[in-house]
Amino acid sequence: MARLYLFAEGQTEQTFADTTLKQHLALHGTYLQNAVLIAHARKKGRVHRGGGRNYAAIRKDIRRFTKQDRHPNAFFTTMIDLYAIPSEFPGLSEAESYRIDPIKRVAHLESSFKADIADTRFIPFIQLHEFEAYLFCGPEGFRQFYTRCEVQIARLKAVGDGYATPEMIDDNSATCPSRRICREFPDYEDAKPTIGPQVANWIGVSAIRSKCPHFDQWLTQLETLSGRAC
Repeated sequence: MARLYLFAEGQTEQTFADTTLKQHLALHGTYLQNAVLIAHARKKGRVHRGGGRNYAAIRKDIRRFTKQDRHPNAFFTTMIDLYAIPSEFPGLSEAESYRIDPIKRVAHLESSFKADIADTRFIPFIQLHEFEAYLFCGPEGFRQFYTRCEVQIARLKAVGDGYATPEMIDDNSATCPSRRICREFPDYEDAKPTIGPQVANWIGVSAIRSKCPHFDQWLTQLETLSGRAC
């Protein structure tokens, strides 16, 4: 069996990984350890976690884990956002040439990220453009938390239907996926770690991967890790 460490940008991704992804990957022979919030700073010997806005701290954190567990059955991955990615992220300046093509841009950044970590067991994943994009795969899931919300759900559904994939919803600070959801459900801003993972779980991994090809490619890699394990 393969063992997988996942570094999450925030509590929303952490909860989604610890519930939905862990159960799914177990069916494929991959044991997902409890997801770890990615480091954003280290002060007075203490690691501060969550946010993912300091690449030096991210890199040091991941490399520390890879050195602590050198077993070939151990693998490492991330769930961090392309939206507001750290300015010092490897390959970021070169990736600007792909600004009009987010798929190529994120592929270049993941390749640069993997090269910088320099461990064959590392499988980088940068979300297009943030976790909330997945919720556009089935905004009806918000009915679990809100009543009389058919108009809001219809508007979110119209947004999702306007893109080839929800992953392409833009990364403008005013129109990124989470901002669009907050316009319909203002209290989502403070309830992301609770509501987001539950809506995603209601939608289901199969539905998300069917509409989000970048997520699907990543998940496919994780599903096959047991075949790489010794």
